Amino acid sequence: MNADQPSRPANIANIVAINQGHRPLTMEEPSAPGLTAAAFAARAAEGAIVVDTRSTAAFGGGHVPGAYHVHLTNAEFEQRAGWITPPDVPVLLLLDKDADIARALHALAFVGLDRRVQGYLAGGIAAWMAAGRPVETLPQMTVHQLHEQLGAGTGLRALDVRDPSEHAAGHLAGARFMSYKEIAWKADRLGLAPDEPIAVVCEGGVRSSTACSLLLRRGYRNLRNVIGGMSAWTAAGLPLEKPARLPAGSGGPGL
Repeated sequence: MNADQPSRPANIANIVAINQGHRPLTMEEPSAPGLTAAAFAARAAEGAIVVDTRSTAAFGGGHVPGAYHVHLTNAEFEQRAGWITPPDVPVLLLLDKDADIARALHALAFVGLDRRVQGYLAGGIAAWMAAGRPVETLPQMTVHQLHEQLGAGTGLRALDVRDPSEHAAGHLAGARFMSYKEIAWKADRLGLAPDEPIAVVCEGGVRSSTACSLLLRRGYRNLRNVIGGMSAWTAAGLPLEKPARLPAGSGGPGL
């Protein structure tokens, strides 16, 4: 019955309640405490989710295992956090710098997520590592490396995580497709094994990093994020599969 319905944000109940006036927007200055690495780890172990708001490069270089990645400086930060954050689960934030907490909370207030933030990691990833806590990395690859490996029979699979209109406008030949918005609960439909080498691509390399963070949480361990995404692929003059004409209502690209 719902198979052809558009995806809905995981946080849809909060968004609807705010829009209907059943749940007020935060009017006071939102705040959250800075936590030590030990306190941060303890709350994560109790079930709070970690949202890493740093850049794609910073997340790739080292992040708290199991963290979701949603880049704070992206104009769609709060919407993307609302798409993937499980409902009614406490949230912990990992920031590029502690002063970013106000910006993050203000943005999250628009989708009703600010009240669920239990705190942020004081001192960021440096404090986490200084405390001897483990980190995961996410390898990055260029579009030229992707093109070379796809053509060399290495077994690398490509996964396009853009929106349907972007995929329809032009995509990699043979790439699997699933919007990043759906991966959190549909990854088992990809038909890809958790140990397969997978290159994840979007339009600019940002949503693909978010998608990688979701796949890492689902047990995929052989991922690469494609730097610059399809924008870089097109700029490099690499081959695309394109339809004869664009579908009606095709939107513009994101990142």
